[in-house]
Amino acid sequence: MARLLGIHIRNFRSFADVELGQVKYASGEALPRLACFIGPNGCGKSSLLDAFGFISDCLLEGVEPACDKPSRGGFERLRTQGSSGPIELELFFDDGDPARPIVYELHIDTVSGVPSVVKETLRQRRPHETRGKPYYFLKLEHGRGKVWAGEYSEGAPSRQAERVDLADRTRLGIGTLGNLSKHPRIVKVRSYIEQWFLSYFVPDAARSLPPAGAQRWLDRTGSNIGNVLQYYQRQDRRQFERILAQVARAVPGLKKITPKIGEDKRLLLRFDEAGYADPFYQQSMSDGTLKMVAYALLLADPSPRPFIGIEEPENGLYVQLLERLARQLVAHAEGRAAPTQVLVTTHSPYFVDGLRPEQVWFLEKDASGTTQATRTADLPTIKEMVDAGLPLGSLWYSEHLGGPARP
Repeated sequence: MARLLGIHIRNFRSFADVELGQVKYASGEALPRLACFIGPNGCGKSSLLDAFGFISDCLLEGVEPACDKPSRGGFERLRTQGSSGPIELELFFDDGDPARPIVYELHIDTVSGVPSVVKETLRQRRPHETRGKPYYFLKLEHGRGKVWAGEYSEGAPSRQAERVDLADRTRLGIGTLGNLSKHPRIVKVRSYIEQWFLSYFVPDAARSLPPAGAQRWLDRTGSNIGNVLQYYQRQDRRQFERILAQVARAVPGLKKITPKIGEDKRLLLRFDEAGYADPFYQQSMSDGTLKMVAYALLLADPSPRPFIGIEEPENGLYVQLLERLARQLVAHAEGRAAPTQVLVTTHSPYFVDGLRPEQVWFLEKDASGTTQATRTADLPTIKEMVDAGLPLGSLWYSEHLGGPARP
């Protein structure tokens, strides 16, 4: 399973120029399996998660619709204020050989007033090469350029290059070329990004009554929890029972959950709780319970997503539930044979108490209003204080990780 090593963001919202993790080829310290980002309100935590959402939306829907999402407001509101260059996003990820990470570079700018892809590249070293520059196997500018077929290029790259001229500059090249079996590395990149899961859980969406019908994946708002349970109920009854048991363990007092189809063919979730003879349904369940059910279902997936982003998991959760969720996320990220990578933004010191300094970055804005990121392990004396028994969240609360919170 692919793993994100690092990301370099330029000219995206308040991220004028920020590097996280390994952003030099085969050098630097990679992002951990679980990375947590903290800081005061308005420091860029939501924008960081949205950078991944923007890449995903560009791939799935196209550049212009991705820019025009209601939460983004168009390209000019996405580009860092005062900047005239393109939005630049560069991803480094390991596809099984850490000495040969694949690097995906994407530049978005306006062309005749329309947000378009102005540069898109993929590069990687050849097998058995541990030094030297990586070779491009996709190199496009304004939709035109070259692509190299196969797993890697042998001999002179120009002899195997195919000319590319994309008709639609508002679509990503990896979305088009990633559907062709002769480009297996591009297929891997496209598939990896398509499987990202970015959670923007909305309790009212989870209370809705969707039409009955099995669905494989949770959506971003959690509105189809029952549909996903129905998928497992139909496809693998044993796995379905295991998932329900794991969900029940995640929520104190919950005995079991049962998906039911009403007379109007809409899907109901029946919750049986300890101490109550009559069941409850999702319309009357608390925000925290529905949120824990969504996360437990996500983490119980036998074919997990390679990358999960979660914004402020503490909302609606009791402190002890939050501590339990933090432990579950760490175990999910680090304890599986094919672990998922998890990125979390939070305001909760209780969540941070369960993490190590190497897993936490502090975000804050400088005098110019642009976001700066500092790994807490790189701050003076922080590791020593944590090693001495002081919880990391408590150090944050006492302002050892950054300046005082701003209103």
